[in-house]
Amino acid sequence: MRDEEAKAGDNTPIPWSKRKGGFTACKFVFGFMALDNMGFVANTVSLVLYFNSVMLFDIPSSANTLTNLMGSTFLLSLIGGFISDTYLSRLSTCLLCGLLEILALVMVTIQAYSHDLHPQPCGKSNCLKGGMAIMFYISLCMLAMGTGGVRGSLPALGADQFNQKDPKEAKALASYFNWLLLSTTIGAAIGVTAIVWVSTTVKWYWGFFISTVVSFVGFVILASGKPFYRLRAPGESPIIRITQVIVVSIKNRKLALPENPVDLYEINEKETISTEEQIAHTKQFRFLDKAAVVCEGSKPEPWTVCTVTQVEEVKILIRMLPIVGSTILLNTCLAQLQTFSVEQGNFMNHKLGSIMVPAPSIPVIPLIFMSILIPIYDFFFIPLARKITHHPSGITQLQRVGVGLVLSAISMAVAGFVEVKRKNQANLDPTKPISLFWLSFQYGIFGIADMFTLVGLLEFFYKEAPAGMRSLFTSLTWLSQSCGYFLSSVLVDVINAVTKGKTRSKQGWLYGFNLNDNNLDLFYWFLAILSCLNFLVYLWLASWYKYKSEDPDSKPKPKALNGTPLINNESTQDNEVKNNEASSSD
Repeated sequence: MRDEEAKAGDNTPIPWSKRKGGFTACKFVFGFMALDNMGFVANTVSLVLYFNSVMLFDIPSSANTLTNLMGSTFLLSLIGGFISDTYLSRLSTCLLCGLLEILALVMVTIQAYSHDLHPQPCGKSNCLKGGMAIMFYISLCMLAMGTGGVRGSLPALGADQFNQKDPKEAKALASYFNWLLLSTTIGAAIGVTAIVWVSTTVKWYWGFFISTVVSFVGFVILASGKPFYRLRAPGESPIIRITQVIVVSIKNRKLALPENPVDLYEINEKETISTEEQIAHTKQFRFLDKAAVVCEGSKPEPWTVCTVTQVEEVKILIRMLPIVGSTILLNTCLAQLQTFSVEQGNFMNHKLGSIMVPAPSIPVIPLIFMSILIPIYDFFFIPLARKITHHPSGITQLQRVGVGLVLSAISMAVAGFVEVKRKNQANLDPTKPISLFWLSFQYGIFGIADMFTLVGLLEFFYKEAPAGMRSLFTSLTWLSQSCGYFLSSVLVDVINAVTKGKTRSKQGWLYGFNLNDNNLDLFYWFLAILSCLNFLVYLWLASWYKYKSEDPDSKPKPKALNGTPLINNESTQDNEVKNNEASSSD
């Protein structure tokens, strides 16, 4: 066990090593993401067809099963983030959850291979029963747990390789998230072409087998990078720290707040449990400050008083939650591209010249586009924007998210028009369907939206998070995706229930096995309208949000209870920057 992991028992921050970390260490992370994402994305775009054609679910049941799987996967990423912050190192969490993911893929492969584990037609929306149903749902649960745990801890593992207090590494951190997305995109592009082609035209079990093998190789690569990683020891449970603030602030609700924040409780920075940083007091949510009020005659102890830093950690979380909520609908739109858009493609002309293109492979067009756009964005746009805005990332993270929200609304509107064109042609001449590549418009627009939003959220949550909670807070990105997928399942059921008696079929907008009898175009436009309203709400929330270093209290910073002055984290960072510059010039 390395020195870093040996420190798991003490609260001393791990010193940064110049011989470790940086992009040298991140190459292993990027390699893993590319390989693991090949199978992950290939499965997310094709499983809806597997559920429909092999497991004999009807169209809405296939879509809901996939969105429930994806929602559970991203929800469980919170567990992975919590474990890697509290009990295991981020690397250990990735590898442990990776083992669970591989075992789940093995089970899925076996079930796809054995005809005895396939259901027989029964005329119902779900024909699974008995042992085959048990194996099916257990394998999906294990897949959600393993994949979710990896995604909850991996982004923070890579970001840990950069020291935010070093100006050069702080700029590199901004690029890290772009390159993480690029590696994800490259892996996805290979997955939706090669693996999807094998699954849909050869055998489903061969596609799942390839996904299993490439994921295994990815985890071997990730583990082999251990000598190069800067590994952070897990610290105190973030859940306990957050709960303490809530409980103590309620207990102290009748106490008066001091006029000067200097009288709030804080301890010496060298003694604090919260790893590396003191967080300056802010004026928002002052009712929580009562948790930092020391009662006369009482001794400062856990569950009786909290530090200012601990209170500010909870304030940061509260400020973040509305941002998470305002991005849920974007991920609901994403779910449609992995479910109903794939079903759309199944009713279209798959020929490209003499080549038959599987419907789930159409996302390769925006993925290729993104693979070209991301390096251009990182090498040209960000340096140019830095000169104008003086922001390390070129534009703020919330501005990036805003761009993505606008593009997602446009994508859904375009999807509705494409569906109208597809269905009109199907009604005119079913033997001459429109080309599958009409779907590239909605996929391409949303691909750019995802590039802005996903990277913006990952960087936003990592940079704004307290040092000891970065895995958990970064997992809020996946929480947004989880809620988006679950909301998609709910909307499908609600839309069908509301519109059941108002359509010619008397079955609702979305039902059955034949998309030509549905009103999918209206569902897309409904999402586009919701997305526009959601963007207006987001504009207000983004303007209300105060970045961690943007709104420090102007009053003197608190002193330690023993009278020792505390060092403001920002001034500490400025001094470190000056020292680094001085040492460089020497």
